[in-house]
Amino acid sequence: MRKSFLIASLFFISHAVSAQAVLKDLLTENLKNPICIDVRAPRFSWQLSEKDNKPVMQQAYEVQVDSVAFTGNNTNSLWSSGKIKSDQSVYIPYLGKPLLSGHRYFWRVRIWDIKGTCSGWSEQAFWKMGLISSSDWHAQWVGAASNDTVNAPAPLLRTNFILNKKVREATAYITAHGFYEAQLNGHKIGDAFLTPGWTSYNKRLQYQAYDVTALLAEGENAVGVTLGSGWYRSPLGPYNPRANFYGDRTALLMEIRITYTDGSEKIISTDRSWKSSTGALQFAEIYNGCIIDTRLEKSGWAKPDFDDHDWHAVRIMPYAKNTLIATYNEPVKQHEVFKPLKIITTPHGEKVIDFGQNLVGWVKVTLKGHRGDSVKIAHAEVLDKAGEFYTENLRAAKAENIYILKDTAKRTFEPQFSWQGFRYIKVSGIKGPLNPEDFTAVAIYSDMKATGSFSCSNPLLNQLQHNIQWGQKGNFLDVPTDCPQRDERLGWTGDAQVFSRTAAFNMDVHNFFSKWLKDVAADQYASGSIPYVIPDVFTNGNNEVGGSSGWGDVATIIPWNMYYAYGDKKILENQFQSMKAWVNYIQKQTRNGLWVTGNHFGDWLFYSVNNDRDGTSAITNKYLIAQCFYAYSTQILINSAKVLNKKAEEEYYTKLLLKIKQAFVNEYVTANGLISSDTQTAYVLALEFDMLPVKLRKQAAARLVKNIGLYQDHLTTGFLGTPYLCDALSKFGYADVAYKLLLQDTYPSWLYPIKQGATTIWERWDGIKTDGSFEESSMNSYNHYAYGAIGDWMYRYIAGITPAAPGYKKIIIKPVIGGGLSWAEGKYDCPYGNISTKWEITGKKLNMTVTIPQNTTADIFVPDFEGKNYKKYTIGAGTYHYSR
Repeated sequence: MRKSFLIASLFFISHAVSAQAVLKDLLTENLKNPICIDVRAPRFSWQLSEKDNKPVMQQAYEVQVDSVAFTGNNTNSLWSSGKIKSDQSVYIPYLGKPLLSGHRYFWRVRIWDIKGTCSGWSEQAFWKMGLISSSDWHAQWVGAASNDTVNAPAPLLRTNFILNKKVREATAYITAHGFYEAQLNGHKIGDAFLTPGWTSYNKRLQYQAYDVTALLAEGENAVGVTLGSGWYRSPLGPYNPRANFYGDRTALLMEIRITYTDGSEKIISTDRSWKSSTGALQFAEIYNGCIIDTRLEKSGWAKPDFDDHDWHAVRIMPYAKNTLIATYNEPVKQHEVFKPLKIITTPHGEKVIDFGQNLVGWVKVTLKGHRGDSVKIAHAEVLDKAGEFYTENLRAAKAENIYILKDTAKRTFEPQFSWQGFRYIKVSGIKGPLNPEDFTAVAIYSDMKATGSFSCSNPLLNQLQHNIQWGQKGNFLDVPTDCPQRDERLGWTGDAQVFSRTAAFNMDVHNFFSKWLKDVAADQYASGSIPYVIPDVFTNGNNEVGGSSGWGDVATIIPWNMYYAYGDKKILENQFQSMKAWVNYIQKQTRNGLWVTGNHFGDWLFYSVNNDRDGTSAITNKYLIAQCFYAYSTQILINSAKVLNKKAEEEYYTKLLLKIKQAFVNEYVTANGLISSDTQTAYVLALEFDMLPVKLRKQAAARLVKNIGLYQDHLTTGFLGTPYLCDALSKFGYADVAYKLLLQDTYPSWLYPIKQGATTIWERWDGIKTDGSFEESSMNSYNHYAYGAIGDWMYRYIAGITPAAPGYKKIIIKPVIGGGLSWAEGKYDCPYGNISTKWEITGKKLNMTVTIPQNTTADIFVPDFEGKNYKKYTIGAGTYHYSR
């Protein structure tokens, strides 16, 4: 142990020195200076830092809020918390006077450390209230005058307006039934795509706010908006897609609130004066792509000098405003770009481009030709073993974009209101060889902050981490989708819940999941059952298609995982009634305390063989699984009741849990501890969810290890067993076996797809078989993040980063050495700041470096070079070096 650690540790223990704290990263409702908040009591968060690398622990804080910017040490404010004795620096609520729609507010904070030293005021932050109630909207819903159907050209809506004074500030508020893309004076408003996002539209419709001050000019102005079918009315769902699920006509609701420099105001809003027409976008749909015919475009249609005399008046649409809500989750934006890795001519003579990465988004293409030339771009994830372009696994989705030229000018095209999941594209309609410079693949996903990274000495594990992250990027597209390429792309609940802890390591998914969970509650059936997909496009509430264990448990598992990752009790408060309704639903389905009714997916896509004469298919009884998840959801409900101080619920469900577990033992466990389904998943869930008496747990772990050995150190688990497999092994002293499974590179394993060239996580362990053939095309996605849930184990056990208290207020650092790794490194940006660990073995010596953020504490467990004999140290913030 180095001297630097001794000094820092002694400082933390004695508090002998007081460092000067600096406050940074001020957030309002987890957003930086947001301009559209409709929460009437927004919450404030901040981080601490200091210049001398010494621990700072907050003892008290004071928050001030005002309607004008703070100047100097001015203490006059709209609201002051006063000096509050608390070490909390996240989610501090505003408790002042009612806030006004459309008004801007400023806030700042100062803290006192444990020696009573005041930090001084932080830099100020601000937020702006959105349109709090439906009556605050001046705009009317408007739609196209012409025929407006899924297969018709996209409506264009526009209006001109005059500004006769200099503008100080302007905010545009926009939403739509369907997708929208808005322009002011010919410039795109914002950099988001697929707006207004996907929610349960009939109950919750998001609107977005944009600062458009810089896009306005004194004098003539014009605003133009293109509408698309989007999730609102595109045919959705596999096998029997339903069009017009939420409605059959697109519509726009928009207003621009302008404040002049003299303080006067003006509002431009959708009304009868707007006009409509159509243009180049002739077709746009989620699964099938789009058709852009530039012969039909109306150049400059969103500029003030455009002549719209032959356009038609819009229709006023009878749509409600009482479902409107502000947007808190991050919008979908463009991110990484890829140039062609290689250009291929297939055996059938087709022109194919390989971008080297399975991604979600679209391809920008530069074209030059003659009027009427048509270029088609089709998309695929893989080539078959003969090297041909393979699209059978897309099922009914065409996933192709068509561009029709109007002249010989060189132009760059990209699709609108559609996207694809792909690594390869097939290009037809271009004569001669393809020029790689003309093609760029663009990745799109929700603009979540990257918070975690993991790397180690094993290149295959680094590729696994890469694949996990890209699986998340491709499928976190406003909702957590199951896959991004075929005729599905739905918010399957089971996939989301098994991956949620890993997701929270890789990216800040706080707002992403908070938004989606509200739709879980909104679409929950009156019985308490949870639909298979959220938003629910299978039933529209008319009949119940849901209630599967492991899928419906999304109602409890993700809220708890998000609370523990971010320390935000509001998530539990928002979801508690939904959580309770789900557990109560299960209880009503039980017979003698056992959940032995209903339809369940079970351990989806577990290891199975076609000819099971020797019984090697790892079939786990679906009702056994259901009982385990029943217990787990009940335990989470108990934990949540404790956090929220709901004593009656805590007592009731604690008694219920005892009955659930006893019923499990009575039904599924022999006196000697054999579980009736002698599978890895059965033992994993029984151990992970504490279903067994203490005296039977050790032998159950041994049976699990024996089972793994029977499969020559291969896993056999599916969607529900896999996320907990390595965790259960590690908890019961078999981390070496967990490492064996992680590093296994033959089917079935995490590394097998990587050996087959995967750049994302596959839906099936053997999506491409050893002979190069494919699994059944009806369900074989090559970008399906569920099995990427192993990422959570890699962060917590290899890198050793674990929250010991919600939101990482207290941290445990305890890496597990093994797998032949000579070094590993993990980083995670928690609500209090950056946590990082790195350990390295050199000869017979282990060196370890740890960074802990301010206003937190940590227990550090340092192993020797063999991964044994941990030494524990309790520390505060700082960077520490250890050698053993």
